[in-house]
Amino acid sequence: MSLAVVVVSHGQPDLVRACLQSLRRHPASDAIEVWVIDSGSPDETPDVVAREFPEVQLLRCGNVGFSHANNLALRQTKASYALLLNPDTEVFEGTLDRCLERLEAEPDIGVVGCKLVLPNGELDHASKRSFPTPLSALAHFTGIGRLEGAPGALSQYRATHLGDDEAGDVDAVNGAFMLVRMAAVHEVGLLDEGYWLYMEDLDWCKRFWEAGWRVFYEPAASALHVKGGSSGGRRRARQEIAFHRGMGRFYRKFEAPHRTAPLNAAVYAGIGAKLALSLAAGSVERAFARAQNG
Repeated sequence: MSLAVVVVSHGQPDLVRACLQSLRRHPASDAIEVWVIDSGSPDETPDVVAREFPEVQLLRCGNVGFSHANNLALRQTKASYALLLNPDTEVFEGTLDRCLERLEAEPDIGVVGCKLVLPNGELDHASKRSFPTPLSALAHFTGIGRLEGAPGALSQYRATHLGDDEAGDVDAVNGAFMLVRMAAVHEVGLLDEGYWLYMEDLDWCKRFWEAGWRVFYEPAASALHVKGGSSGGRRRARQEIAFHRGMGRFYRKFEAPHRTAPLNAAVYAGIGAKLALSLAAGSVERAFARAQNG
Protein backbone atom coordinates (compact mmCIF):
# COMPACT_ATOMS: atom_id res chain seq x y z
CA MET A 1 0.00 0.00 0.00
CA SER A 2 1.36 3.42 -0.93
CA LEU A 3 0.05 6.96 -0.62
CA ALA A 4 0.64 10.09 -2.68
CA VAL A 5 -0.22 13.39 -0.99
CA VAL A 6 -0.85 16.24 -3.42
CA VAL A 7 -0.71 19.84 -2.21
CA VAL A 8 -1.52 22.64 -4.66
CA SER A 9 0.06 25.92 -3.59
CA HIS A 10 -0.52 29.50 -4.69
CA GLY A 11 1.35 31.77 -2.32
CA GLN A 12 1.01 31.79 1.49
CA PRO A 13 4.40 30.13 2.23
CA ASP A 14 3.79 30.00 5.99
CA LEU A 15 0.66 27.91 5.52
CA VAL A 16 2.38 25.61 3.02
CA ARG A 17 5.28 25.18 5.43
CA ALA A 18 2.95 24.29 8.32
CA CYS A 19 1.08 21.80 6.13
CA LEU A 20 4.26 20.03 4.99
CA GLN A 21 5.69 20.03 8.50
CA SER A 22 2.55 18.30 9.75
CA LEU A 23 3.04 15.58 7.12
CA ARG A 24 6.61 15.15 8.35
CA ARG A 25 5.45 14.82 11.96
CA HIS A 26 2.52 12.54 11.21
CA PRO A 27 3.22 10.48 8.10
CA ALA A 28 1.30 7.37 7.14
CA SER A 29 2.68 4.06 8.39
CA ASP A 30 3.19 2.83 4.84
CA ALA A 31 5.11 4.38 1.97
CA ILE A 32 4.25 8.01 1.32
CA GLU A 33 5.25 10.46 -1.40
CA VAL A 34 4.43 14.15 -1.22
CA TRP A 35 3.85 16.35 -4.24
CA VAL A 36 3.61 20.13 -4.25
CA ILE A 37 2.19 21.57 -7.43
CA ASP A 38 2.90 25.29 -7.32
CA SER A 39 0.22 27.01 -9.36
CA GLY A 40 1.83 30.36 -10.17
CA SER A 41 2.72 31.58 -6.68
CA PRO A 42 3.44 35.33 -6.78
CA ASP A 43 5.95 34.99 -3.94
CA GLU A 44 8.76 32.74 -2.71
CA THR A 45 6.53 29.74 -1.91
CA PRO A 46 8.08 27.25 -4.38
CA ASP A 47 11.58 28.30 -3.35
CA VAL A 48 10.66 27.70 0.30
CA VAL A 49 9.42 24.22 -0.58
CA ALA A 50 12.54 23.40 -2.60
CA ARG A 51 14.86 24.67 0.12
CA GLU A 52 13.16 23.33 3.25
CA PHE A 53 11.50 20.15 1.96
CA PRO A 54 13.91 18.46 -0.44
CA GLU A 55 12.03 15.16 -0.12
CA VAL A 56 8.97 16.71 -1.79
CA GLN A 57 8.36 16.34 -5.52
CA LEU A 58 7.89 19.94 -6.62
CA LEU A 59 6.31 20.94 -9.91
CA ARG A 60 6.21 24.62 -10.89
CA CYS A 61 3.56 25.77 -13.34
CA GLY A 62 1.43 28.79 -14.11
CA ASN A 63 -1.80 29.61 -12.33
CA VAL A 64 -3.60 26.71 -13.97
CA GLY A 65 -6.34 26.17 -11.39
CA PHE A 66 -6.99 23.55 -8.73
CA SER A 67 -8.24 20.70 -10.92
CA HIS A 68 -5.50 20.95 -13.55
CA ALA A 69 -2.76 21.24 -10.92
CA ASN A 70 -3.93 18.17 -8.99
CA ASN A 71 -4.33 16.19 -12.18
CA LEU A 72 -0.66 16.77 -13.04
CA ALA A 73 0.30 14.65 -10.02
CA LEU A 74 -2.57 12.18 -10.31
CA ARG A 75 -1.51 11.34 -13.86
CA GLN A 76 2.06 10.57 -12.75
CA THR A 77 1.76 8.82 -9.40
CA LYS A 78 1.89 5.03 -9.15
CA ALA A 79 0.54 5.05 -5.59
CA SER A 80 -2.47 2.96 -4.54
CA TYR A 81 -4.14 5.96 -2.90
CA ALA A 82 -3.91 9.72 -3.33
CA LEU A 83 -4.77 12.47 -0.88
CA LEU A 84 -5.73 15.90 -2.17
CA LEU A 85 -4.70 18.16 0.70
CA ASN A 86 -5.14 21.92 0.82
CA PRO A 87 -2.10 23.99 1.84
CA ASP A 88 -4.19 25.61 4.60
CA THR A 89 -4.58 22.29 6.43
CA GLU A 90 -2.50 20.38 8.97
CA VAL A 91 -2.87 16.67 9.67
CA PHE A 92 -2.72 15.24 13.18
CA GLU A 93 -1.34 12.01 14.58
CA GLY A 94 -3.17 9.05 13.07
CA THR A 95 -5.13 11.10 10.54
CA LEU A 96 -3.71 9.43 7.47
CA ASP A 97 -3.66 5.90 8.89
CA ARG A 98 -7.28 5.98 10.07
CA CYS A 99 -8.52 7.09 6.66
CA LEU A 100 -6.37 4.54 4.86
CA GLU A 101 -7.63 1.82 7.20
CA ARG A 102 -11.20 2.71 6.23
CA LEU A 103 -10.37 2.36 2.52
CA GLU A 104 -8.56 -0.93 3.12
CA ALA A 105 -11.45 -2.34 5.16
CA GLU A 106 -14.24 -1.41 2.72
CA PRO A 107 -13.19 -1.93 -0.89
CA ASP A 108 -16.31 -0.30 -2.35
CA ILE A 109 -15.38 3.11 -0.88
CA GLY A 110 -13.77 5.37 -3.45
CA VAL A 111 -13.38 8.58 -1.43
CA VAL A 112 -12.80 9.29 2.26
CA GLY A 113 -12.95 12.69 3.95
CA CYS A 114 -12.00 13.44 7.53
CA LYS A 115 -13.41 15.78 10.18
CA LEU A 116 -12.08 19.26 9.40
CA VAL A 117 -11.65 21.51 12.43
CA LEU A 118 -11.38 25.29 12.28
CA PRO A 119 -8.71 27.16 14.30
CA ASN A 120 -11.33 28.03 16.94
CA GLY A 121 -12.03 24.32 17.46
CA GLU A 122 -15.40 24.29 15.72
CA LEU A 123 -16.34 21.88 12.98
CA ASP A 124 -15.97 23.03 9.40
CA HIS A 125 -19.45 22.03 8.28
CA ALA A 126 -18.21 21.58 4.71
CA SER A 127 -16.50 18.39 5.92
CA LYS A 128 -19.62 16.47 4.89
CA ARG A 129 -22.21 17.64 2.41
CA SER A 130 -25.23 16.59 0.42
CA PHE A 131 -25.52 17.52 -3.21
CA PRO A 132 -27.27 20.89 -3.43
CA THR A 133 -30.80 21.27 -4.66
CA PRO A 134 -32.12 24.69 -5.74
CA LEU A 135 -33.98 24.93 -2.41
CA SER A 136 -31.15 23.80 -0.15
CA ALA A 137 -28.62 26.01 -1.96
CA LEU A 138 -30.88 29.03 -1.56
CA ALA A 139 -31.41 28.21 2.12
CA HIS A 140 -27.67 27.73 2.69
CA PHE A 141 -26.55 30.95 1.07
CA THR A 142 -29.26 33.04 2.73
CA GLY A 143 -28.31 31.52 6.07
CA ILE A 144 -31.73 30.02 6.76
CA GLY A 145 -30.44 26.50 6.22
CA ARG A 146 -27.63 27.07 8.72
CA LEU A 147 -29.95 28.03 11.58
CA GLU A 148 -30.29 25.67 14.54
CA GLY A 149 -33.30 23.44 14.00
CA ALA A 150 -33.74 24.24 10.32
CA PRO A 151 -35.87 21.58 8.56
CA GLY A 152 -34.02 18.86 6.71
CA ALA A 153 -35.06 20.13 3.28
CA LEU A 154 -33.35 23.45 4.07
CA SER A 155 -30.31 22.19 5.99
CA GLN A 156 -29.52 19.08 3.95
CA TYR A 157 -26.61 20.71 2.11
CA ARG A 158 -24.61 20.20 5.33
CA ALA A 159 -25.52 16.48 5.44
CA THR A 160 -27.41 16.93 8.68
CA HIS A 161 -28.70 13.34 8.47
CA LEU A 162 -25.29 12.32 9.82
CA GLY A 163 -23.92 13.49 13.17
CA ASP A 164 -20.67 15.44 13.26
CA ASP A 165 -18.97 12.49 15.02
CA GLU A 166 -20.87 9.77 13.17
CA ALA A 167 -19.06 7.85 10.46
CA GLY A 168 -21.00 7.06 7.34
CA ASP A 169 -21.76 7.61 3.69
CA VAL A 170 -22.31 11.17 2.47
CA ASP A 171 -22.88 12.68 -0.94
CA ALA A 172 -19.64 14.63 -0.83
CA VAL A 173 -16.64 15.55 1.28
CA ASN A 174 -14.47 18.64 1.14
CA GLY A 175 -11.66 18.98 -1.39
CA ALA A 176 -9.43 20.33 1.38
CA PHE A 177 -8.92 16.69 2.45
CA MET A 178 -9.99 14.14 -0.09
CA LEU A 179 -8.45 10.67 0.02
CA VAL A 180 -9.18 8.65 -3.12
CA ARG A 181 -8.60 5.10 -4.26
CA MET A 182 -6.58 5.31 -7.46
CA ALA A 183 -8.22 2.18 -8.89
CA ALA A 184 -11.51 4.06 -8.64
CA VAL A 185 -9.99 7.21 -10.15
CA HIS A 186 -8.90 5.20 -13.18
CA GLU A 187 -12.56 4.24 -13.67
CA VAL A 188 -14.20 7.56 -12.74
CA GLY A 189 -11.68 9.87 -14.39
CA LEU A 190 -9.64 12.79 -13.13
CA LEU A 191 -10.95 16.08 -11.79
CA ASP A 192 -12.97 18.08 -14.31
CA GLU A 193 -10.65 20.84 -15.50
CA GLY A 194 -13.63 22.89 -16.60
CA TYR A 195 -13.66 24.08 -12.99
CA TRP A 196 -10.83 26.52 -12.33
CA LEU A 197 -11.45 26.71 -8.59
CA TYR A 198 -14.34 25.56 -6.37
CA MET A 199 -17.09 22.94 -6.95
CA GLU A 200 -14.71 20.43 -8.52
CA ASP A 201 -14.86 18.34 -5.33
CA LEU A 202 -18.66 18.11 -5.48
CA ASP A 203 -18.45 17.21 -9.16
CA TRP A 204 -15.90 14.45 -8.50
CA CYS A 205 -17.91 12.97 -5.63
CA LYS A 206 -20.99 12.97 -7.83
CA ARG A 207 -19.12 11.05 -10.50
CA PHE A 208 -17.76 8.55 -7.96
CA TRP A 209 -21.31 7.80 -6.81
CA GLU A 210 -22.56 7.53 -10.39
CA ALA A 211 -19.83 4.97 -11.08
CA GLY A 212 -20.86 2.91 -8.03
CA TRP A 213 -18.16 4.05 -5.60
CA ARG A 214 -19.12 5.19 -2.09
CA VAL A 215 -18.03 8.50 -0.54
CA PHE A 216 -17.38 8.25 3.20
CA TYR A 217 -17.05 10.70 6.11
CA GLU A 218 -14.54 9.48 8.72
CA PRO A 219 -14.70 11.64 11.89
CA ALA A 220 -12.26 9.38 13.75
CA ALA A 221 -9.62 11.22 11.72
CA SER A 222 -9.33 14.99 11.83
CA ALA A 223 -7.29 17.82 10.38
CA LEU A 224 -6.95 21.53 11.03
CA HIS A 225 -8.44 23.72 8.30
CA VAL A 226 -7.54 27.42 8.24
CA LYS A 227 -10.52 27.99 5.99
CA GLY A 228 -9.83 30.56 3.29
CA GLY A 229 -6.21 30.78 4.39
CA SER A 230 -4.77 29.71 1.05
CA SER A 231 -6.81 32.39 -0.71
CA GLY A 232 -5.80 35.10 1.74
CA GLY A 233 -9.22 35.44 3.37
CA ARG A 234 -12.08 36.89 1.34
CA ARG A 235 -12.35 35.70 -2.25
CA ARG A 236 -11.06 38.11 -4.86
CA ALA A 237 -13.05 38.98 -7.97
CA ARG A 238 -11.56 36.20 -10.11
CA GLN A 239 -12.23 33.69 -7.36
CA GLU A 240 -15.80 34.91 -6.93
CA ILE A 241 -16.40 34.53 -10.64
CA ALA A 242 -14.84 31.04 -10.59
CA PHE A 243 -17.00 30.02 -7.62
CA HIS A 244 -20.24 31.10 -9.27
CA ARG A 245 -19.25 29.70 -12.66
CA GLY A 246 -18.56 26.44 -10.85
CA MET A 247 -22.04 26.52 -9.34
CA GLY A 248 -23.50 27.01 -12.78
CA ARG A 249 -21.38 24.26 -14.30
CA PHE A 250 -22.35 21.75 -11.62
CA TYR A 251 -26.03 22.57 -11.99
CA ARG A 252 -25.84 22.41 -15.77
CA LYS A 253 -24.15 18.98 -15.72
CA PHE A 254 -26.20 17.21 -13.07
CA GLU A 255 -29.42 19.07 -12.32
CA ALA A 256 -30.59 21.06 -15.34
CA PRO A 257 -31.38 18.01 -17.52
CA HIS A 258 -33.93 16.89 -14.93
CA ARG A 259 -35.55 20.31 -14.28
CA THR A 260 -37.99 22.47 -16.20
CA ALA A 261 -36.81 25.33 -18.39
CA PRO A 262 -38.39 28.01 -16.17
CA LEU A 263 -36.69 26.60 -13.07
CA ASN A 264 -33.35 26.41 -14.86
CA ALA A 265 -33.68 30.04 -15.94
CA ALA A 266 -34.51 31.04 -12.37
CA VAL A 267 -31.48 29.16 -11.00
CA TYR A 268 -29.07 30.74 -13.49
CA ALA A 269 -30.55 34.17 -12.76
CA GLY A 270 -30.11 33.54 -9.05
CA ILE A 271 -26.46 32.56 -9.50
CA GLY A 272 -25.88 35.71 -11.54
CA ALA A 273 -27.57 37.89 -8.93
CA LYS A 274 -25.55 36.33 -6.14
CA LEU A 275 -22.34 36.92 -8.09
CA ALA A 276 -23.23 40.57 -8.62
CA LEU A 277 -23.92 41.03 -4.90
CA SER A 278 -20.66 39.29 -3.95
CA LEU A 279 -18.61 41.42 -6.34
CA ALA A 280 -20.28 44.59 -5.08
CA ALA A 281 -19.66 43.64 -1.46
CA GLY A 282 -16.02 42.90 -2.26
CA SER A 283 -15.58 46.28 -3.94
CA VAL A 284 -17.05 48.09 -0.94
CA GLU A 285 -14.83 46.16 1.44
CA ARG A 286 -11.69 46.90 -0.55
CA ALA A 287 -12.59 50.59 -0.82
CA PHE A 288 -13.16 50.74 2.93
CA ALA A 289 -9.81 49.05 3.58
CA ARG A 290 -8.02 51.52 1.29
CA ALA A 291 -9.67 54.44 3.08
CA GLN A 292 -8.61 53.08 6.48
CA ASN A 293 -5.03 52.66 5.28
CA GLY A 294 -4.95 56.25 4.10
